[in-house]
Amino acid sequence: MNGLLALAAELVAVPSPSGAEGELADIVEASLRAVPGLVVDRLGDNVVARTRRGRARRVMLAGHLDTVAVGAEDTPRIEHGVLFGLGAADMKGGLAVMLELARRLADPAVDVTWCFYTCEEVSRDRSGLGQLWRERPELMAADVAILGEPTDCRVEAGCQGTLRAVVELAGRRAHTARPFTGRNAIHRLAPVLGAVAGWEPRTVDIDGCTYTEQLQAVAVSGGLAGNVVPDRAALTVNYRYAPDREGDGARGVLEGLLAPWLEPGPGDSLTVVDQADGAPPALGDPLLAELVARTGHPPRAKVGWTDVATFWAHGIPATNFGPGDPLLAHHPDEAVEAGALDQAMAILAGLLGAGAG
Repeated sequence: MNGLLALAAELVAVPSPSGAEGELADIVEASLRAVPGLVVDRLGDNVVARTRRGRARRVMLAGHLDTVAVGAEDTPRIEHGVLFGLGAADMKGGLAVMLELARRLADPAVDVTWCFYTCEEVSRDRSGLGQLWRERPELMAADVAILGEPTDCRVEAGCQGTLRAVVELAGRRAHTARPFTGRNAIHRLAPVLGAVAGWEPRTVDIDGCTYTEQLQAVAVSGGLAGNVVPDRAALTVNYRYAPDREGDGARGVLEGLLAPWLEPGPGDSLTVVDQADGAPPALGDPLLAELVARTGHPPRAKVGWTDVATFWAHGIPATNFGPGDPLLAHHPDEAVEAGALDQAMAILAGLLGAGAG
């Protein structure tokens, strides 16, 4: 069996939903501590390993340990050179490449930092990457960063911002037999849902990468009992916005769209509950430009949010590159192919200047 595929299968077999990455962190730490010349640090369940060869530049390869939480962890299976299972693409295939590359790189042309962190799949206040920057910023020093998100072994540049907001509308309780004595808050959501569903996506080109914005209703809540006209109703929406927008501008788009259905006074509200700006392509650094060249494909936009934005916010140009189809992330048929793992390994080994021997 392909060694990288077997390693990825071992990682998939270890459950690591956000907030419960400890067992996987133990495996990663032990693997890195077995590599001569690596200085390994652990903060909580975040593991960082660094070379110290005095090279002119330092490259960080980073990946998250967690997977989305589901009802039951998938048991990994391998069929015809394809690994299926929760996290196979997002991003335990990429983690396997990082671990094997750390073991194989005998004499890299740059200093390398390997960063394995927790809680990427949940709200940013729980992010292990954020914890590292707050508590051990010296471990995060780098000239450029490569995030091992699944990208089909192509460079997916920058990332979109993300904004999650709750629209809450007021009504008046009444008996459902006499609804005219009240006001149905859930019914008031109808035109709001219509506005969200009918919203026309905006597309913007930045440095040859095309970002298409998206707006989706992701949750609806309301109702007291089967015979009561509801007096409160809430709609949660998620807005993915191009990296040429920042916080206030993105909120302004949402407010402009939904304001016509928010009545003045204390009853109705639009509340932003989570927001993270995106990052531009930022491929001007020679090392990132060489990564693009080694893939043999032009860069394309990362349409979701990733921690490329976190690196960008800390002044480090970064990009997304890893094995696996990004369309299979969080999918019930999530998978990664052996050939993709090998391809990612070869490209990164060549980039870091040592070969994969």
